[in-house]
Amino acid sequence: MYRFLYNFYPILTEIYVICSICLLLLYGVFLSTYSMLGYPLVGKNFTLLILQILIFSFFLSFSQVPMNIISWNNFLLSDNFTYYARLILIFVTISWFLLSLEYLEIKKLNYFEFWILILLAIVAMLFILQSYDLLTIYLTIEFQGLIFYILASINRTSEFSTESGLKYFILGAFSSAFLLCGSSIIYSSSGLTNLNDLSQFFSGFFLDENLFSYNLIIGFSFILVALLFKLSAAPFHIWSPDVYEGSPFIVTAFFSILPKLAIIGLLFKILLYTFYDLLSLWQNIILLCTFLSITIGTFGAFAQYKWKRFLAYSSINHVGFMLLAMLGGDFENIISIIFYLIIYIITMLGTFAFAINTRIHNYPSSSQLRYLSDINGLTKYNPFLAGAVAILLFSMAGIPPTAGFFSKLFVLLTAIQVNSFGISLVAVILSCVACFYYIRLIKNMYFESSIIEWKVVEPMGKLSSLVLGFSMLGILFIFVDVEIISIISSIMSTPFLY
Repeated sequence: MYRFLYNFYPILTEIYVICSICLLLLYGVFLSTYSMLGYPLVGKNFTLLILQILIFSFFLSFSQVPMNIISWNNFLLSDNFTYYARLILIFVTISWFLLSLEYLEIKKLNYFEFWILILLAIVAMLFILQSYDLLTIYLTIEFQGLIFYILASINRTSEFSTESGLKYFILGAFSSAFLLCGSSIIYSSSGLTNLNDLSQFFSGFFLDENLFSYNLIIGFSFILVALLFKLSAAPFHIWSPDVYEGSPFIVTAFFSILPKLAIIGLLFKILLYTFYDLLSLWQNIILLCTFLSITIGTFGAFAQYKWKRFLAYSSINHVGFMLLAMLGGDFENIISIIFYLIIYIITMLGTFAFAINTRIHNYPSSSQLRYLSDINGLTKYNPFLAGAVAILLFSMAGIPPTAGFFSKLFVLLTAIQVNSFGISLVAVILSCVACFYYIRLIKNMYFESSIIEWKVVEPMGKLSSLVLGFSMLGILFIFVDVEIISIISSIMSTPFLY
């Protein structure tokens, strides 16, 4: 009985969500086929039930005591990082939920299966955060990937959505094959799959010119490539702009914000603990990905004229900065990465709240923001919205005193402390270059005039305005007390039970 409770307690939130999914699935199937009920009544009920489940999940996770536990026969790990990462993940999902309601109603995406898939994706990411074995890592990432393929193609009436789902499926299958192949090679070489056992096995290990070392290098490289693909780091970013462009806007926001936390947490365990003795090998790979991500993300955004692709390349640029802080290979670097990740999430929530729920009225219907030129002269029609967007863009560019400046500053200081002067200089120069296209958008909002026609910007919904307002205030006034997020980051980075 004690052993059962010992295994049951760390995954209490996941069990609650899975049981809720089963009940919701039965509820949706029976009522949607009922002749007198069905859509849109089921859709409205579902949204409220999903919100209730997410709120209860947050309070259930919050009420748990953070404990260092390795459970389920060493398959899952619970520690400070997984505890606080779970809270952040669920809270961000609730924020994403609030800005998605208006969009789904306008686009008529009232499938109850959509919300079932969202909850399954959350469960997958929660298990990824706790995975402590190569087998569970592969199963949970593949579980998440299968859900993402369906979400990308959820809009059945759009051929672009179907195309993005197909592209994501084909390229994602390659990355899953790399992950499985790398895990198989590691297992065949060492006979181990548990991350703790592998860490002890490779403790004090030196790479030599022998067959065992070559197999180890190949297997580890395959695993790292698969994780960097999921993180959309260059040069494994090819899928990202196309999938972001074809997916519904709200799904693009989901892809851009939530999986980053789960994959970064997994990289902590694999790079900074399990394969720490291969530092000389993975440092070079991370260094190359950092340089390419910052470079491609910066210059790729210049050529974009659509919002989704612009945000995709901006996300690649931010991933480069997250990897930059990981170069030192020290647990203290986790603080900078978590700090940057929290600021990135806050900024992206506000940006997507604006991009998704800002519509221009064109009689007899209204059109969503699709091109960057749609915000030309926005300050004439809605000066408060233009001011909020300007603050968000300043933060993404890293201009003080916004939160984006402090997040990039901490990352650069971390890189300089480990003598990564060259890549830090490149990051600073390319950040200055990136300021041009962020400030160009601000210039278009304030100084460009749409001479052809007078635009009517429809009012944004209350819930989306709430998310945008909190995001804007968070990134604008964080300089008053930067220690708030620093303390959260330091608590989350407390050494795990490894």
